[in-house]
Amino acid sequence: MLSAIDIGIIFVYLGLLIPIGIYAGRKQNTVEDFFLAGGKVGTFSIACLWLATYVGGASIVGGAAKSYEFGISGAWYIVCTMVGCLLFGLFFAARVKRWGIERNLLTYPDLIEDVYDSRTRIVATITTIIAYIGYAAGQLAAAGAILSTLLGWDYSSSLLLASGIVVIYTATGGFLAITYTDWLQFALLFIGVVLVGIPIAIANGGTWELMSVRLPQGHFNPIGWGLPAMVAMSVSMPLSFFVAMDSYTRVFAAKNEQVARRGTLLAVVFFLPLAVGTAWIGMTAAMLFPDMENSSNILSYFVLSTFPSGLKGLMLVGILAALMSSTDICILTASANGSRDIYQRFMNPGVSSKTMFRMSIGLALAIGIAAAIIAWQMQDIVNILLLAFTISTAALFVPTIVMAFRSKSSTSAGFWSITLSLITVITWYIASTLELNSLFGIDPLWPGLVISMVVFIGISVFRSIGLRSEHTGSK
Repeated sequence: MLSAIDIGIIFVYLGLLIPIGIYAGRKQNTVEDFFLAGGKVGTFSIACLWLATYVGGASIVGGAAKSYEFGISGAWYIVCTMVGCLLFGLFFAARVKRWGIERNLLTYPDLIEDVYDSRTRIVATITTIIAYIGYAAGQLAAAGAILSTLLGWDYSSSLLLASGIVVIYTATGGFLAITYTDWLQFALLFIGVVLVGIPIAIANGGTWELMSVRLPQGHFNPIGWGLPAMVAMSVSMPLSFFVAMDSYTRVFAAKNEQVARRGTLLAVVFFLPLAVGTAWIGMTAAMLFPDMENSSNILSYFVLSTFPSGLKGLMLVGILAALMSSTDICILTASANGSRDIYQRFMNPGVSSKTMFRMSIGLALAIGIAAAIIAWQMQDIVNILLLAFTISTAALFVPTIVMAFRSKSSTSAGFWSITLSLITVITWYIASTLELNSLFGIDPLWPGLVISMVVFIGISVFRSIGLRSEHTGSK
């Protein structure tokens, strides 16, 4: 179903990514260049970095699939993402950049240790690495599924191609390569979904009038996806912005506080049309192709069936771009955790910049391979990503919000709230998978958040009472 022109466009795009990574790699000399592009990123680039990362496999491919199944509520994922970006931009972006300058911070665990202690940094780093390997795996799973549909290859071969390209250009080019590719990736995605996708959907009968007649009424139910899942998402997604290390990395890379804030808020402007476009395409596909067995491939099938040659290739490249742009920052983030937050901080504080640089590249390769293996084993895109968001949100949100308003907090409260919440989420997820009890049908986000909050407040109050007693006794 693909013409030679469309196939050519896809392979030209894929072939360009590795040279971009090599070019960017030649412009980097330090670890700060590799992870933050030297802290010189401008407003539009910051916006593209937000959009290219968060509008990925779950947002576009998964969002279209959910709109195909459930209708307008399928856009809920992108809407929750938009809310999170808005809140982070209004209340956190400028503050985080200020912290980065004042405290010479490179990673999110740098900040955690500055407020709490080294052991809290360790558990925060472990949590972040687990979550970001999960994020990367979800995007690679989507990329593998798309390429499999497009090229007619088996899933494993398609996953290997996608993983190989994104891992190589990320490992060689670092944050600068991500910035370069994200400009192109966001432009292709926005044009494909909004400026081309919606008109083609309408031209193929995807008008509101026809959809309201031919689709089940449940497709117009705002909570058709399911209230429990949507409520959990409305909490985990926005809160994840405040605990996601790439949120901090992105802001640390901005030129100044104003750029960090403006770039984040500019990204919000583009989220809504992408949500509308994704839902529109998914619902039009539900009307045109009502009997698809695997809804996860519905977006690529819609493009193959309705787009003209040339535009078909560009749209498919835009979808692949969205997936890869979300994967690259996840791989880079986890690499920074490993090299900076574990090796340099605890194993070899005197490591040379050159050795750190090489180690970061090696870790990026290793993390990319680990994510690809998970994507090979677990192919459910949205579930992989939601589990990753749940792990980071439940464990890290409470200590992060507290440190925004208090320069110093109870170190024990921070450590134990993260540790016990992480254990709770993972245990709860395993128990729900094994169907040990109906109780474990509750989303693991809620017990994880409750444990984090109760432990943090309980230890903080106990410590405060103890300090007051000591002070009274000394008098």
